[in-house]
Formats: sequence, C-alpha cells, structure tokens
Amino acid sequence: MRLASLAMYASPLPLAEATAALWGFLSDALKRAGLKDVPGTLDEAVRYNEAWTHPGLLLAQACGFPYVKHLRGSVRLVATPVYGHPGCDGPSKCSFIVVGRGSSARSLEELRGARAAINEPDSNSGVNLFRAAVAPLARDGRFFSSVIETGGHRNSIAAITAGRAEVAAIDCVTYGNVRRFDPSSLAGVRILTETVKGPGLPLITRADASDGEVSLLRQVLRQAIAEPSLGPVRDVLALKDFAVLSDADYEPLADLERQAQRLEYPVIS
Repeated sequence: MRLASLAMYASPLPLAEATAALWGFLSDALKRAGLKDVPGTLDEAVRYNEAWTHPGLLLAQACGFPYVKHLRGSVRLVATPVYGHPGCDGPSKCSFIVVGRGSSARSLEELRGARAAINEPDSNSGVNLFRAAVAPLARDGRFFSSVIETGGHRNSIAAITAGRAEVAAIDCVTYGNVRRFDPSSLAGVRILTETVKGPGLPLITRADASDGEVSLLRQVLRQAIAEPSLGPVRDVLALKDFAVLSDADYEPLADLERQAQRLEYPVIS
C-alpha cells in the first residue's frame, strides 16, 4: 500500500477533520482514475518528516527549507497550496514575528538580548525566515541571549505566554489557523512585524513517481478546488488553490541561508 500523509496543518481538530475529508475526496478520485493501492485514510503512524522519504510515498506535505536542503533529487514536487490567511500571497507566505502582549518592543532591533524560541532547526518559517530578518542586526554572530527549541509553532506561542521566551517567528498559516480555531492561545502574544515571503509548504511524491502519476495527482488536486461539495472543507483549511512551482521557485529559500552566512549569522543565536 502506498502512503499518504498531510500532517503539517492538521490541528486543531477542525483542521484534522477537514484534512481527512480532503484526502477522502482525493483518494476516491485517484481510485476512479485507475491508480492502484491508494490508501483510503491518511497515515498517522509515520512521523511527518519520515513520510517525505518513505519508499511508498504517494503524497505528503513537506517544509520548503528541508526541501531545498535535503529533499531535492529524492522527491518530486507536485503542487503548493494557496492559502487565504493574512500573510499569504498566492503560494508564498511569510512568518509573523511575535512577542509577548505586554512587550514594549516596537522593532526587531529592540529585541537584542531577548530570549527566542524556534520550533525546529530545519523549519523555514520558524528558523530560516526568522534568521534572515535577524542576520543584518547580529553582532559577532549573536543577537539573542538564549534560544530554546519547542518542537512546534504552537509550543513557541505557549513559551512566550508562559514567559520562557520573548520572541518567535510563527508561520502565518499556523497563526491564522490558531486565530480561527483556538484564539485564546494568542491572548498572550502580539505580532511585532513580519518576515519576507517565500514559497509555501510543497506537496511532494517519491522520486521515482512517473510523469503520469504526478500529472494525475495535480489533476485531482484541481478537482478538489473545483468540487462544490468540498466548499466547507476548503473554507476550514483556508485553501484557495494549488500552484505548480518549480525547483527554481524554491531556490530563494536557500539564498536566504546563504545571505545569513555571508553576514556571519549561520544559526539563530
């Protein structure tokens, strides 16, 4: 059996239910088109990033920075979702740099020496875009007094609310989802500024997928956007469309890392 995993924006619960419904439609459409061994449900046992290189991968959603750093050549790009949240611009999106609700900071410069939170070291939204914003301000490779790793954007928000951190960069799609479905979680933070935009989280399949299979995946994704009965599902997911991007479209994410390295700020510190 092939593997399908869409775990990147699958919480809170309304998002998980809508994501499952979306996959149900895609699965049925792929089966009707004659594709064999299509899973009827999304895999929840394989960790999201392990799914990216699974030999049976049919479809998964990756992060853009791991794609340009590690996955190119090992997977094929299928499409990039277009979301309707603030901070999104077609298939591109920014991160919101957030601080505590009571913070006196009015600019990123005023956060020199603050305690920062990141979700995971390879995250585009939580690290790569964040680092690009901070790098021009760093001195001798440092800007923050300390950095903690939280394991997730929502955990980073919670760390600021709890006083364990003072600043973090939160993916604007995650922020929009939390604002809609768990707004109380944002009561302790506010948006200070936003980062530059870059291409969003791509849908990928395994490297040896045929051109026909990739074309079919794109076809059923287009059907999901056009299907009237999926309107409520798309509304919950804030899903507007799917764009087909090239490898070159993701190269600017690697450029951001190179720029930070030239400024002698290779890691957030």
